[in-house]
Amino acid sequence: MTADTRPGGLDREKLFAARLHAVRVRPYLATALFALCPVESRRVPTMAVDRYWRCYVSPAFVARTPVEELAGVWAHEVAHLLRDHHGRGDRIARERGLTGVGDRLRMNIAADLEINDDVYGDGLTRPRGALRPGDLGLPDDQLMEDYLREIQLGSRVGDLAWLECGSGADGLERAWDLGPEGAHGLDAQERDLVRLRVARGIAGRPGYAPGGWERWAEEVCHPPQPWRELLGAAVRSAASGAGAGDDYSYGRPARRATALPGTVLPSLRRRPPRVCVVVDTSGSVSDAELGSALLEVASISRAVGGRRDLVTVVSCDAAAQTVHTLCRSAGIPLVGGGGTDLRAGFDRALRARPRPDVVVVLTDGQTPWPASRPPCRTVVGLFSRPVSSYNENDPDYRPDEPPAWARVVTIGAT
Repeated sequence: MTADTRPGGLDREKLFAARLHAVRVRPYLATALFALCPVESRRVPTMAVDRYWRCYVSPAFVARTPVEELAGVWAHEVAHLLRDHHGRGDRIARERGLTGVGDRLRMNIAADLEINDDVYGDGLTRPRGALRPGDLGLPDDQLMEDYLREIQLGSRVGDLAWLECGSGADGLERAWDLGPEGAHGLDAQERDLVRLRVARGIAGRPGYAPGGWERWAEEVCHPPQPWRELLGAAVRSAASGAGAGDDYSYGRPARRATALPGTVLPSLRRRPPRVCVVVDTSGSVSDAELGSALLEVASISRAVGGRRDLVTVVSCDAAAQTVHTLCRSAGIPLVGGGGTDLRAGFDRALRARPRPDVVVVLTDGQTPWPASRPPCRTVVGLFSRPVSSYNENDPDYRPDEPPAWARVVTIGAT
């Protein structure tokens, strides 16, 4: 392909040479770099992207910028799209009420800081004027959302206004955007496929990319799940499983009774399942987590059809306390504060009459577990803990892991 010979026209040969250089030094970004569609625009200060994977390019900027620096700009712009800065910018704007142009500039700069601390070097030249966190006195390896809380532009707004990466960096549409109906844009499915292919390429070769890219790839390949939905689904699954809530009743004779004249056989009837919630009230569980546990108890009652009279609560530290029925009062007393041995809580729950069909345990995991599987389904809601929190005067101490027969959901993980 030859260069554009029109006066002031876009030098595509130089632009594509820069992209090829970026591919050579960052091969894990190749799929994304070649998915970008360049669009000539004299309204763009440098290079900018939109959420549909178009890259708007200023001919004057290409003409005055060395190929090595253009390669860095290519990698920078595609990083905005891979890391979904436009979608995250929209969410931040809704949550924090950031609607002004100045707010979007801060988002753009915060997104740049997330990218620039690990995108350059090792064959990729840092473009002139590209900000790094240290330039603003901020630490490396943070996310756009973290930098946005700390950035205070003040009198520097005029100096930084040229940092224009387009709507693909902050979610605010620009005058030059072609929009969803314009040519050469990628639809949502195509965008997701590009991200997934890049992420799998990075995740499949540990040490191949910087740590920031590896963390991003891990999240794309294994996205976090909302734990409340997972906990509710686990309880519903356990409560609806075979055997849960099944009982024999003489209220309606069994169909097989016709084969035995003079004999009345009970039929198998399904009743609403009974759930017992064992709450860890040991000293290692905070008041905030106990409050969260009470909220989850209410959610569990909804997960089994809203029958609060079928949900009981046992508070347990090293010893089990009284069994409380959820419908008896507005508040459930959680008594404890000592050591932890939830085996007593399991024993107390299983001795209740009628016996529960499902036992739900809300704990931080620092407890011994029953040696054998209980005669009912078990769901464990595990309060998240960093590894360092398990140091109880013994650096080698680790609590017993929840047993394999329990369905485990980490509470507080996003």
